Amino acid sequence: MTTRIGLWRLTLLLTLLFGGVEQALANEPPIRIGVLSHRGDETTYRMWRPTAEYLAQAVHGRPFEIVPLDFDEVSEAVRFEEVDFVLVNPGIYVNLEVLCRVSRIATLNNLVGDEPRNVFGGVVFTRRDRTDINTFADLKGKHMMGVDETSLGGFQMAWREMREEGLDPYRDLASLRFGGIHDEVVMAVLSGEVDVGTVRTDILERMHSAGAVSLTDFKVLSPRLHPEFFFELSTRLYPEWPFSKLQHTPNELAQKVAVALLNMPDDHPAGRAGNYAGWTVPLDYQPVHELFQDLKLPPYAELGRFTLMDAMRKYWYWLLAGVVFILSMAFMTTWVARLNRELSRAKSRLERRHELILNSVADGIYGVDLQGNSTFVNRAMERITGWSAEELIGRNQHEILHHTHPDGSPHPPHECPVFATYRDSIPRFVDDDVFWKRDGSSFPVEYTSTPLKGEQGSTVGSVVVFRDISARKSAEEAARQHQMDLAHVGRLSTMGEMASGIAHEINQPLTAIATNAHACIRLLESPDVSHERVADVIERIAAQAERAGEIIRHLRQFVRKEQPERKELNINQLINEVVVLLKPELNKAGVRLRLELDEGLPMVHAQHIQIDQVILNLARNAIEAMQEVDASARVLTVQTASGGRNAVIVSVSDTGPGITDAVRGKLFDPFVTTKSTGMGLGLSISRGIIDAHKGTLYADSGPGRGALFRFTLPLDREEGEAK
Repeated sequence: MTTRIGLWRLTLLLTLLFGGVEQALANEPPIRIGVLSHRGDETTYRMWRPTAEYLAQAVHGRPFEIVPLDFDEVSEAVRFEEVDFVLVNPGIYVNLEVLCRVSRIATLNNLVGDEPRNVFGGVVFTRRDRTDINTFADLKGKHMMGVDETSLGGFQMAWREMREEGLDPYRDLASLRFGGIHDEVVMAVLSGEVDVGTVRTDILERMHSAGAVSLTDFKVLSPRLHPEFFFELSTRLYPEWPFSKLQHTPNELAQKVAVALLNMPDDHPAGRAGNYAGWTVPLDYQPVHELFQDLKLPPYAELGRFTLMDAMRKYWYWLLAGVVFILSMAFMTTWVARLNRELSRAKSRLERRHELILNSVADGIYGVDLQGNSTFVNRAMERITGWSAEELIGRNQHEILHHTHPDGSPHPPHECPVFATYRDSIPRFVDDDVFWKRDGSSFPVEYTSTPLKGEQGSTVGSVVVFRDISARKSAEEAARQHQMDLAHVGRLSTMGEMASGIAHEINQPLTAIATNAHACIRLLESPDVSHERVADVIERIAAQAERAGEIIRHLRQFVRKEQPERKELNINQLINEVVVLLKPELNKAGVRLRLELDEGLPMVHAQHIQIDQVILNLARNAIEAMQEVDASARVLTVQTASGGRNAVIVSVSDTGPGITDAVRGKLFDPFVTTKSTGMGLGLSISRGIIDAHKGTLYADSGPGRGALFRFTLPLDREEGEAK
């Protein structure tokens, strides 16, 4: 991320240099929409950037930009006019409405299941196995986590209901903490870090759909029923998030944005990305005002006690600002005149020094005109590619530098990102491509391509900033090879531990083959030869040979060094192959195997041998753990299930003693083991394999109730590939 930001900043500087200082000053900035980042910045960008793109298309002439804001950043961003619109929870909006005079122009229609809803509530929940917590009255003396003190659905709604039950969360709880985002609260409750959590409605359901948690792990305290709201609910319902304009935002712009939002179709892609179904006219937020009045929260914290002295103390800075303004007017007039002179001189200096700046940068930089010809290059460009400036300037850069894809296939000019940049005036970042040197060799690069504006604001070309990433590629390949070697060592070690059982399993069919072969000889030497009996004996020999061959085939496949390519796999078929290798250990340990395989699962994109290794490691750990329990109670369960539309879930559980709290925290650390002869690499290697497949591996167990390990594999081929 740091590399990408550095390239963008450098590109912006070059755009200013070549586009002209006057033009840079004349360009209008983007319209900034501040969005409360209650589930993290990455989620906020993913959900709301399509809405900004929709508004940019609907409101012609200005780009829109999403600005994620933490709970404690919203007020400052509004006060200093760092944003033009805000999308925050109703609690924060009520404060901004009173203190900063923001005004709502539309209300969100949140997508609840398949139905649009413009109201929401709060959920107070705990783990389902907490039989001692069922209502608000049971919270006294417990540890609780909310999202933020200013989060309406993540704390304040629950606070109001607790207050009506005679419970003060700041006084009657053992501890009250805040996680910052909703997902952190849910995971803290699931892990047992806190007893109770509170989040807004639909968070648990969304995380369940994403495969992060299961709804069966939780229960809702003091649940409420509403005929038109079917999500889990512990509080009253309140209006959804409002889209609001700041006081400095022009009314004409706000009107265009409001019309665009209200005209958005319910099934628009921007709505699907944000999990909402369009917008409605602004709702009445009086219920939120009443909540804040009940809890005596700002802006009603001092309601009924506001005096003239309070007003003077609160607004003294306005009086001071007036005096300072009058005194500074003369200074400002002089300063503006001086600034104009400085700007003129700065423009001249920038134009004289732009070549020095270009040549001082270690990254390669070159310009492209509307015909695709190079207009300038820096010294780093010459050094990296081996082409001189005289050889590059005036010639088509695509034909010289960029004429093939990384796989060697031809790269048509109309597909070139550099050409596309000056055609549609949209900046681009490409993180993996190849350029060609003068000596005919290629090298991997990452680069940005930014449109270059002329004096009239039209695009006159583009600026390309690139970086040779050969060293980074080599390091990534070395790390991947190291992981494969470590996994191979782990498989060889596993086969060494299983050698006795597998040898016994192979010896049985070999003994049967020898016995039946001798019987066949005796039958053939008999004067009364029965061809049917001889054929029957030979068939038994063939069956036993196939049995031994299957075991050897699976064994050879498991211990070989895997190829890096991944392919489409049937996870149930893969599990049945592993069972062949497990049978000797299962029989020896007296463990019953239970397979619960969902036959309707789609194919996953993975490396066959590596996933074999993960399942075998988890199953063998379970078999060894059950040696401490009675033989009649030893059951190994392997289960597959769908994780929604994005993943497949594989679970391996046993009836052993479970995982102690002392071991849980370092369960996946390398060289940590509870076995007397183990290396401590099995779980560490398994987690590394699943992480490389963009999945997750985690344990869910407690002392005395068996161990359960789950891992997920994504269905999307793009997500399953290692980056």
